Amino acid sequence: MGDKLTHINDDGEVHMVDVGDKNVTQRQAIATSRISMSEAAFVAVKSGNLKKGDALGVARVAGIMAAKNTSQMIPLCHPLMLTKIEISIEPDDNTNSFDIKALVRVEGKTGVEMEALAAASVAALTIYDMAKAVDKSMVIGPTQLDQKSGGKSGDYNRE
Repeated sequence: MGDKLTHINDDGEVHMVDVGDKNVTQRQAIATSRISMSEAAFVAVKSGNLKKGDALGVARVAGIMAAKNTSQMIPLCHPLMLTKIEISIEPDDNTNSFDIKALVRVEGKTGVEMEALAAASVAALTIYDMAKAVDKSMVIGPTQLDQKSGGKSGDYNRE
């Protein structure tokens, strides 16, 4: 990887990268996030006992929708025909937290890192929205890219 930012042209102006000459390859990204909360909120979310309903089910759907709509939220992202989106949310009873994992795949000319990050972020935000009546002090993070494969820059795995 070079030091040049790809979304800045030679005149210093922001632009959308031309991916027309890139090869179509199988690309995948996995991003994770975490939301930590009070014990009361954790129990309510985990049991599906919130006034707004099943926070974890709604968060999975919200994550899927976020991945599909990333190019509408982040100005320089290309619209992609995603081939797989998988959102998993696991409770951590020791820390009153939920670990969110978003896996996104595409056969295309550009990667899906932003789609995976958007999915994990929006899933966490959805849990916050649905449980904020019980606990407004919830903390989201870290949210991070854990893995990506495919494309010119090759594979990445967070150590």
